[in-house]
Amino acid sequence: MLELAILGFLYEQPLHGYELKRRVAQLTGHVRPIADGTLYPAIKRLEKAGRLTRQTEPGTRAAPRHVLTLTAEGRVELLRRLREADGVEITDENHWFTVLAFLRLLGTPADQAQVLRRRLAFLREPSSFFYEGDRPLGAEDITDPFRQGLLLIARATSETELAWLERTLATLEAGGG
Repeated sequence: MLELAILGFLYEQPLHGYELKRRVAQLTGHVRPIADGTLYPAIKRLEKAGRLTRQTEPGTRAAPRHVLTLTAEGRVELLRRLREADGVEITDENHWFTVLAFLRLLGTPADQAQVLRRRLAFLREPSSFFYEGDRPLGAEDITDPFRQGLLLIARATSETELAWLERTLATLEAGGG
């Protein structure tokens, strides 16, 4: 998720490390704060893999600043990760939001629609946070008002996303963007 966000933001423009950290935190920080000890090793891995470059500029006040730029290989990798998003990128809401934030970068509506169809299939599968044996429990099956609230909120969120997915897929499949 972190590497995808780094690649996505750098696809849009070169950024200083601090600005990149700020943007990633705005996208994912409400769920998982981004620590320097997490961000900078990810940047180094991507740099070592040839997916981004780092240029040093003199700082305006003190330390030099590093400008990060996505390489051609980094662009290819970002688009591959978006096109092939599956598993946790589709099922985990935080990962999904990161994919969704950059899905517009995929070149064709058909590629975008394939990813959305995987999410749609996942959301259509019966599931719950709570089970009785193998049977998923719905809000109407639970008397605990807090668990019931959790299930009602999750259901409303899922219904809203399902409606959006169906509208967006219809637009993409009709040749719109």
